[in-house]
Amino acid sequence: MLDLTYEAPEPKVIAGAKHDWELVIGLEVHAQVASKAKLFSGASTTFGAEPNSNVSFVDAAMPGMLPVVNEFCIEQAVRTGLGLKARINLLSAFDRKNYFYPDLPQGYQISQLYHPLVGEGEVLVEMGAGLARKVRIERIHVEQDAGKSIHDMDPNMSFVDLNRTGVALMEIVSRPDIRSPEEAAAYVMKLRQIMRYLGTCDGNMQNGNLRADVNISVCLPGAYEKYLETRDFSHLGTRCEIKNMNSMRFIQQAIEVEARRQIAILEAGGKIEQETRGYDPERNETRSQRSKEEAHDYRYFPDPDLLPLEIEQAWVDGIAASLPELPDAKKARFVNDFGLTDYDASVLTADLDSAAFFEAVAQGRDGKAAANWVINELFGRLKRDDSEITESPVSPAQLGGIIDLIASGAISGKIAKELFEIVYDEGGEPADIVEKRGMKQVTDTGAIEAAVDAVIVANPAQVEKARANPKLAGWFVGQVMKATGGKANPKAVNEIVSARLGL
Repeated sequence: MLDLTYEAPEPKVIAGAKHDWELVIGLEVHAQVASKAKLFSGASTTFGAEPNSNVSFVDAAMPGMLPVVNEFCIEQAVRTGLGLKARINLLSAFDRKNYFYPDLPQGYQISQLYHPLVGEGEVLVEMGAGLARKVRIERIHVEQDAGKSIHDMDPNMSFVDLNRTGVALMEIVSRPDIRSPEEAAAYVMKLRQIMRYLGTCDGNMQNGNLRADVNISVCLPGAYEKYLETRDFSHLGTRCEIKNMNSMRFIQQAIEVEARRQIAILEAGGKIEQETRGYDPERNETRSQRSKEEAHDYRYFPDPDLLPLEIEQAWVDGIAASLPELPDAKKARFVNDFGLTDYDASVLTADLDSAAFFEAVAQGRDGKAAANWVINELFGRLKRDDSEITESPVSPAQLGGIIDLIASGAISGKIAKELFEIVYDEGGEPADIVEKRGMKQVTDTGAIEAAVDAVIVANPAQVEKARANPKLAGWFVGQVMKATGGKANPKAVNEIVSARLGL
């Protein structure tokens, strides 16, 4: 098992002019369901299509058009809930959330307020140094997305693209358990990682497939503990919501700047108004957009076109049985089975492709050696080339072949790095390359002794220094390795140098 402490790290304390203040953060993460069709129609969800080309009569709210629930979208939401250890509600219902947006043709959004599909769950968020937090999930409800308004194509007009209208979203609502900007970003990253493992959301924030609304308030030290005891939200202070954050870095920056804005108001004797704000990364400031609406402002009522959603436990159990190994379990297995450090296991399990690549390399080999080569050599080179693991020109079999040559003593570590570069740039079978290019390690003790003797004869002054200070013997080892083009067996060189110098 991983050696993690499941408790809250020290909360972020922001020093003020009069008091120290603590942050309290809750997130509503909107994750686009990975599905080829929309939530209530068969229209495509393909990103980047021509404007208004992925729109059905249902999406466009044509008269008489009725929504039909996409079962696969519901399955994906259930899968997500199970991955977050959440309760699945066998009875849920859709509601109409009434508000006007020019890119929402119906004049309302179909969502779930009173009876969400998924109930309470939790996410384990690692914060480094063996420390982890459990952030509670309040609910996950399924809803349809709105379209997109475009304001920069004409100085006098705005354009509306309805391609996103009706795309299925999972809104994952956390409790106000997050206590720092760094933890908020780590939480979103963990959600994205889990959903990618599950195949329920691709987590692409650039395309808008994962967005976060961040609720921020500040309180005096000790107030959060009172909230935990009483469940009275008034202890946490008035919150403001920052909408549509699509970057981990911007999430952190927005939290910092909004917290300081609120503190400045409170310490000047002012009052925080509950409102929705936007974050401007160029000016690094938040700006008011509208007063924060409450549920009654949206005039929610059950959607009359959709019956309550009833699912069977057997169906849920079938989905649960098909879940893949999730990040925390995979990381624990890598630590236990391959002897990896917690850090290395985290790096290798960051995404499924990296984990699968490593596991293929490590099969039947030393796990730590495999991890070092994957993380340091392969990942390092891919990063320099701005490439993904799926684009690697070196296959697991090729990298495993290099490791095998080291383990057998056929090549040294230095030669192995040269071999890796050849395989990366030119391809080929590692063993064949070593044979054809004469890269085999020199293990003939006679040849190594001759090289050592030549270096000793040529450097009598260094001999006397090394005999006075044995640590300087490493200089001779380096010279011999240089003379043999790095092909001499390092262990044999060390032993022969020590013997020749009488150390």
